[in-house]
Amino acid sequence: MTGKVYLVGAGPGAADLITLRGLRVLRQADVVLYDRLIAPELLDEAPPHAERLFVGKAANRHTMPQEAINAVLVERARAGQQVVRLKGGDPFVFGRGGEEVLALLEAGVPFEIVPGVSSAIAVPGLLGIPLTHRGVASGFAVVAGHETPDKATSTLDWEALARVPTVVVLMARRNIATICEALLAAGRAPETPAAAISAGATPRQRVVFAPLGALAHQVETAALPTPMLVVVGEVVRISDLSRMLADCASTNQVGG
Repeated sequence: MTGKVYLVGAGPGAADLITLRGLRVLRQADVVLYDRLIAPELLDEAPPHAERLFVGKAANRHTMPQEAINAVLVERARAGQQVVRLKGGDPFVFGRGGEEVLALLEAGVPFEIVPGVSSAIAVPGLLGIPLTHRGVASGFAVVAGHETPDKATSTLDWEALARVPTVVVLMARRNIATICEALLAAGRAPETPAAAISAGATPRQRVVFAPLGALAHQVETAALPTPMLVVVGEVVRISDLSRMLADCASTNQVGG
């Protein structure tokens, strides 16, 4: 008897940002392999009998190597279990979902992808920062911040990124200074609006708004913790308008 593996995106931060399909699959799981950034309350949605295995990763700290995670997915599915691989955000946005799919394909194990809401889009959006906006930004790029810009074998073209209207850098905390320096050296103006968002879409969320030239210093001064993403571009200014409108709405509410 062969089970099935579901690669499920848990969404960013808050538990209720998971999709309906993701929640339905989670409630039918026999075993859940979950990451560090999922909302802990989501584990309560799995059936009481379901085994819960933490396989989270942080910088230079892996609870279980990726190859071992792949092996568990294959083993449990072959044992007839319904396996949920629960990942923060979306499985295919820096979630190593592609590696797991390749392992499942090689093993001949049935699987299904359940997309999630990526923090790259949702976390800025919750602050009123659109990644695109008519007349301001017609495109955006999302890159990983754990690859340092001065790395000899870097696959990121920072000169090209500096020309993209909106740049989102995930996992940006450790290399915030070199990321900002790389964009500035590539031609991005120091006064470009930017925002650093820590623990987005959670009660622990903290935000720093600053021009790109001052962002790294402001992040260090505020001692923002991980996880942290950065948004760079004129769209960040729209957040100011969003907050002003929200303040006006709250002060002008009419009682029933």
